[in-house]
Amino acid sequence: MTNWMTWLVLAGILVILEIFSGTFYLLMIAIGLAAGGLLAWFDASDSVQVVAAAVVALAATYLLRKSKYGKMQQKDDAARDPNVNMDIGQIVNVDEWKNEQGEQYLARVMYRGAMWDVELEEHADPRPGLFKISEMRGSRLIVTNHALHTK
Repeated sequence: MTNWMTWLVLAGILVILEIFSGTFYLLMIAIGLAAGGLLAWFDASDSVQVVAAAVVALAATYLLRKSKYGKMQQKDDAARDPNVNMDIGQIVNVDEWKNEQGEQYLARVMYRGAMWDVELEEHADPRPGLFKISEMRGSRLIVTNHALHTK
């Protein structure tokens, strides 16, 4: 196998590995290997091929890192994200709040065919009525007042 074929086979292997990894960094290194293969095609010396492959891979990786695709995205709290948890934003009806020993307001409600523990959000009004689920902590629903109270 000739030099340029070796470069391109290695680049192809990295592209395949990239498909499984889900990042673009292996693809940037594969671009560098392809550059080394291109120089091998034009009969450049081995040292020029290696240096060019490294420079192109580093430059591509740097450019990727500076782009929006190379940055880590801030993940929202899944307990409050309606895209992760379908219960966020749903409405429950609380008939009675319990406030034992002046602590957090708690209740039990029927929701989705089962009884759930409900906790009132810190600044919400503890009167009976409709409440919107704003967060889930384990199996407990954290609720806040809904704009339309029935009682």
